[in-house]
Amino acid sequence: MIPDTPRARATEIRDPLHGAIRVTPRERAMLDHPLFQRLRHIKQLGFSDLSFPGATHTRYLHSIGALHLAGRAFDVVFSGDVGRTVSPERRAVLRDMVRTAALLHDVGHAPFSHASEYAMPPLAELAVPVYAESPELYPPTRQATHEDYTIKVITDSSLTRLVEGGGDFPARAVAGLVDPRLPVDSSWYRGGGIDWRPLLQQLISSELDVDRMDYLGRDSHFAGVHYGVFDVDWLVSNLAPHVRGGRAWLGLSDRAIYAFDDFLIARYHMFLMVYFHYRSVAYEQMLHRFFHAGGDGWAFPTNIEDYAFVDDATLFAHLRRSRDPWARRIVTRQEYKLLLERHGSPEDIDLSPIKERLDHAGVPNFVTQSKGELSKYFAHRKAAGGTQWTLPLGEVHADDQLPTAPIYVLRQRYRGAPDPEVTELEDSTNLFERYESQLRMTRVYVPPDCVERAGKLIDRIA
Repeated sequence: MIPDTPRARATEIRDPLHGAIRVTPRERAMLDHPLFQRLRHIKQLGFSDLSFPGATHTRYLHSIGALHLAGRAFDVVFSGDVGRTVSPERRAVLRDMVRTAALLHDVGHAPFSHASEYAMPPLAELAVPVYAESPELYPPTRQATHEDYTIKVITDSSLTRLVEGGGDFPARAVAGLVDPRLPVDSSWYRGGGIDWRPLLQQLISSELDVDRMDYLGRDSHFAGVHYGVFDVDWLVSNLAPHVRGGRAWLGLSDRAIYAFDDFLIARYHMFLMVYFHYRSVAYEQMLHRFFHAGGDGWAFPTNIEDYAFVDDATLFAHLRRSRDPWARRIVTRQEYKLLLERHGSPEDIDLSPIKERLDHAGVPNFVTQSKGELSKYFAHRKAAGGTQWTLPLGEVHADDQLPTAPIYVLRQRYRGAPDPEVTELEDSTNLFERYESQLRMTRVYVPPDCVERAGKLIDRIA
């Protein structure tokens, strides 16, 4: 990081993916806060560096990259006629808000990516004040997630004063871009007579958000693979607003639809080839079993200021001190080995007969299941039984509480046409239908010294 002298000047951060990224003094102050600095010590891909040794990059750098892309995307969206109806002063405030949300979208992430969230406390113990008025959306009895820790950090921590440091918006407005369900006064997102919350929220989390635009390219770069490569510049330069009923939604020029197809496929292949790598999955399962057995006293703090000291090193040190057999396996790299893997439909991947055979013979084992899905947003929109017109921002599918906000494709009928033709994203590419079925993977793992015996036991039924 290049020092900013004098302090009031912007800071320039050198990023291997995006080059020079400039951050404002307020953003620099948030970067320097302990609750954000902890992300320096949380690897983006958890255990993936065991298979891809270069993948040691952190949530810290990814968050800065997301901030950078949020600013770029905002500038493109507001460069057209609709965006210019918003005064320059108001645009500056909205831009500041969305960059802050992008910077902090992962600030509550737990150690080892998602693998340690099994041990998080009930939501009531975390005591997030902005949740209190909506217990139907945030049941106190459910287990907290990293998203809940993120909202707590943004709205109710020592970092909150920096979030609100400019005095132009409350921390709750930033949180409302990270969590689309959170009730927030819509006036905080208005400009030029338009409610911009749907679009700004989609830049943070949607089928076409800056989060995955950054992590796909970044994860590919550091893992040394090419599965996540796509044309991010073309996608960003073809973003546009679509206003309906006084609200702005995210749109994409039809010129970029093939780049969007590549973007979807890149994410799909990264999950299959990197994120669901059999070795990473094995370590995540072993960590899960460690926590399921009590975690040897491990507990996530509910005092959010103490969370600044919880990172990969903290958890790994706890594992080193533990005598739990799962902890010992993780620390000494004595993982369970992959015995068998099946891909396909639920019927094709039913390995219960194999597990029964191993259990009956007294061979230690565990079974994991992974699910490759091209688009969680499309799947849940379809499951909800509606179209983009009937599923407004914040409406969720009951099972997973995933937002189903619409994205539109805008086609210019001819050069100089006053209004574009508008179609739903689902109707503009056939990839959703081609990859509608989920690719499921079931794996059976056994201890290294049991591989040969287990193979003989299942030889005739595998």
